[in-house]
Amino acid sequence: MRRRRTFHLVSLGCPKNRVDSEVMYGVARDAGLDHVADPADAEVIVVNTCGFVGDAKKESIDTIFEMAALKDSGRCERLVVAGCLSQRHPGELAADLPEVDHFLGSSDMLKLAEVLDKGDAAGRMLVGHPADWLQRAADPRAISTGRASAYVKIAEGCSRTCSFCVIPDLRGTQRSRAADDVVREVERLAAAGTVEINLISQDTVRWGRDLAAEGRGTLADLVRRVADVPGIRWVRLFYLYPETLDDALVELLAQHPRVVPYVDMPLQHASDSMLRRMKRGHGGSRLRRVVERLRRDVPGLVFRTAFIVGHPGETQADFDELCDFVRWASFDRVAAFRYSDEDGSASHSLDAKVPARTAQSRYRKLMTLQRGISHRLNAALIGRELDVLVEGASDEHEYVIMGRHAGQAPEVDGQVYLSGGDAEPGTLRRVVVTQASDYDLVGELLGEGPRPARPPSAAASKKRVSLNVVPAGWR
Repeated sequence: MRRRRTFHLVSLGCPKNRVDSEVMYGVARDAGLDHVADPADAEVIVVNTCGFVGDAKKESIDTIFEMAALKDSGRCERLVVAGCLSQRHPGELAADLPEVDHFLGSSDMLKLAEVLDKGDAAGRMLVGHPADWLQRAADPRAISTGRASAYVKIAEGCSRTCSFCVIPDLRGTQRSRAADDVVREVERLAAAGTVEINLISQDTVRWGRDLAAEGRGTLADLVRRVADVPGIRWVRLFYLYPETLDDALVELLAQHPRVVPYVDMPLQHASDSMLRRMKRGHGGSRLRRVVERLRRDVPGLVFRTAFIVGHPGETQADFDELCDFVRWASFDRVAAFRYSDEDGSASHSLDAKVPARTAQSRYRKLMTLQRGISHRLNAALIGRELDVLVEGASDEHEYVIMGRHAGQAPEVDGQVYLSGGDAEPGTLRRVVVTQASDYDLVGELLGEGPRPARPPSAAASKKRVSLNVVPAGWR
């Protein structure tokens, strides 16, 4: 009997990229390949790249070179490069990276089956149009975040025109998945033991607006249907654009026992002049109204946001206004990014570029400010009881168990390190918080089994992931 081939998959960039990687994992699994944790043992290596900003592109190129070296020192026979970097620079990559056997774009996840079946006969360049594909529930997929938690992509692409962003070029305009298809995927995940669903897209608040009016529903309708799937305990929303939110969605965040009162809403800046230059379509006053409304109407709200510093035209006064806004809003989580001057973006042609050293200084100041806010909010949780989703052994020490409360999203927020006994990964356990740091908590396990509870307000990147963890039963 012929020995089964082995493969290894490296996923770079955002959670949306992770979902694409999980589809390719499923394609390889269905083609009869066995996944190996060590890329040196893999005959087929797939690198799913990020091409959004300069640092991400550099990480992608470095990773490709690292994996290409295994053609000499390891067992690699075929190297596949997929994703946004391939979509953005196919010709240049093909010329500069002769070690790569096949290139797939951001909409070509299912074409991996052709590569694995036909090899060289499939062709080297399989980069299609960025708007050619939208994930469906019927597509193969293997979850890499453990049995208990999964990302579910509800739309692809983006139809906004933010001046700093090239996502529409990389992913196409927005295409929403039908609600029934999303629910089918969630039902399948729940049957395999998933209890936490993280709904993602490039522009989640705009879900459904591109669908036929008679069948699209609202985002609130979709979220309610997902939260009502038997077995699902937590539903979390990512990437909400700061526009006026539907009353029904706010009500779900405030009242539904399984919709986590957690909002991820990248605001990007607070200065009117910067928001105009970024082509965000609103000013700072709208941002204050959105924050005020959510804080007022959603008890226990956890608010995560992101800002860009160093965008062309940002003055010291603009940056000071941003810092004042962050102090006022007291966000639970803040991610900050130094502006990346991307060729093809509208911002690339703007004048008044900010020196890299100034952008780096502003980045450090903003994150230092937020670190103090996070520590204060975390310290306020000492003595409080929370429900914690147990994830397993800590990355830092195998004898330390870690998990997350509902106000901590996977990978981008902090952890709760558990003491006082043992706990089974994938279960919800009641915990009392005993210590707090800037981003993480320490808690003591209480009793046996979960007791549902709404999460309190709490404080809390892009990450390279080797997709090694696949739950048994997810087929």
